[in-house]
Amino acid sequence: MEIGARTRLLAILGDPVEHSLSPAMHNAAVRVLGLDAVYVALHCPPAALPALLGALAAVNAAGNITVPHKEAAERCLARKTDVCARVGACNTFWTEQGALVGDNTDVAGILAALEQLGAGGADRWLVIGTGGSARAVAVAAAERQAALEIVSRDRRRAAEFCEWARSRGTHAEPARPDVTVDLAINTTPLGLKPADPLPFDVHGNGGAPARLPFRAALDLVYAPGETRWVKALRTVGVTAQDGREMLLQQGIHAFSRFFPDARPPVEVMRAALARALRD
Repeated sequence: MEIGARTRLLAILGDPVEHSLSPAMHNAAVRVLGLDAVYVALHCPPAALPALLGALAAVNAAGNITVPHKEAAERCLARKTDVCARVGACNTFWTEQGALVGDNTDVAGILAALEQLGAGGADRWLVIGTGGSARAVAVAAAERQAALEIVSRDRRRAAEFCEWARSRGTHAEPARPDVTVDLAINTTPLGLKPADPLPFDVHGNGGAPARLPFRAALDLVYAPGETRWVKALRTVGVTAQDGREMLLQQGIHAFSRFFPDARPPVEVMRAALARALRD
């Protein structure tokens, strides 16, 4: 890949961002299509986000936003798609006539991942977390007319999130101790680091398997060889997958925003992720 003065810059902004496989996926697509562009990962502390997004807009760049910046990025946009406005979080940005424009392709990615999991028809979801990814899950749930049970370490945040989700047409309540649902979705960053606790414990007292209130789970975190939570869930009979399919599907939609005249090379992008995630 030759990088010159006319090469278009694409970037993912996050804190942390070293784990991101978006560069591998998008650079593979760029290469196979012969596009003059390069995709990089940029570590961005929260205080630097507005200035960095402004600088990227000034040079006609585009890219993605990951944890913990999705909600803050939405507030930096000059224009946004309807779904981005509904979610209140941005994970994809580009420039039009020098103005920063944003979308949220996580919603489409979540719905596609649930279909692959075999949970596309589930009508009760347990959602772990209340951040930008959880907002995308809530909007996806509204499209599927699914009800949400929200798990958060902070009861106030759980109540506020439920109020927000209801304003978007989703029935949502803080999770009850005796809740039973169709599936669980981890929207937190837990699992990015090996020492992280599990988002939802699979063991009860004494290490025995707990009675889990769900039989299917989607972890939006991804890792080589799958996340520790996914592996643990499978040992107790829960059908589970990590976030690689969601990453691919949101990336396909994002690529179409970056290059509206090009067809995303889906299988090339899928193969690039598979190589990067090989155990």
